[in-house]
Amino acid sequence: MAKLKSVVFVTGVMLLILAAAVGYLSVKYLAAVLPADSYEDKGVYTFLPYQVLPVQVQNTGAGGRDRRMNPTKTAYMVCYQDAGGSGCQWSRQALTRELGQEIVDEGAAVERRVLSIPADRSYITVEPGQTAESYTAGLRQKYITALVTAGAYVILYAAAWCVTGNIKRRMG
Repeated sequence: MAKLKSVVFVTGVMLLILAAAVGYLSVKYLAAVLPADSYEDKGVYTFLPYQVLPVQVQNTGAGGRDRRMNPTKTAYMVCYQDAGGSGCQWSRQALTRELGQEIVDEGAAVERRVLSIPADRSYITVEPGQTAESYTAGLRQKYITALVTAGAYVILYAAAWCVTGNIKRRMG
């Protein structure tokens, strides 16, 4: 019984730390979301794949010693460019180099909406049905959901701590 209590305690503390980290990051990212009027809709562009490039990404699939020994791994990005010649580019990850090359060889066009950010002379691409308003609303919803979930856990943890403390005082 003592082992079970210690496992529950340690798990609860680890989840509390995770909830605090998620809450902090949610607030940080929520504050960084640009308002919808910061984006300028450039319309829907047609992108064609033109090459597959290897890139180094963080190795999140490994754990412990494997992650320390191999902090990065190679991923393959399929690069797309605007068929209209505007210079806009977009990329997405492929599972393997071969699958990425198949996408390039097929040459299937992909439509993406381009949202310009005039303040820093950059742009993003989103699904064609999205607008700047729906994109920013989706980001806000995601970060608020994470923040509420983390906050709920912290409150439940504190309530459980108070309840168990009261029970121990009454019994002891």
